Amino acid sequence: MFVVMNRIPVAGPFRGAFEARFRARAREVDRMPGFVRNWVLRPVDPEDPYVVLTVWESPEAFEAWTHSEAFQRGHARSGTLPREAFRGPSKLECYELILDSQYEGAHGP
Repeated sequence: MFVVMNRIPVAGPFRGAFEARFRARAREVDRMPGFVRNWVLRPVDPEDPYVVLTVWESPEAFEAWTHSEAFQRGHARSGTLPREAFRGPSKLECYELILDSQYEGAHGP
């Protein structure tokens, strides 16, 4: 499994609008080959960034998503929040899953 984490620093007054945007998302990613799941994590400390996690079967599946027309459609609505909604740039991080306690041993390296 391949996990992509996007840390997004959202300004306090825009937290509700940011969350609403994800609740009303286009769901384009859900239909992509190799897509497993998407989580949006709200920080307990409002000074911390939101974390958007997507889980993929492989890095290639994620790469295919980022180069797809569905990606363009899915992100077209991201411009609905003004620039001041974000306290800085987002940070994208990629990881390979080495252990899943729910399925221990089933998803090894």
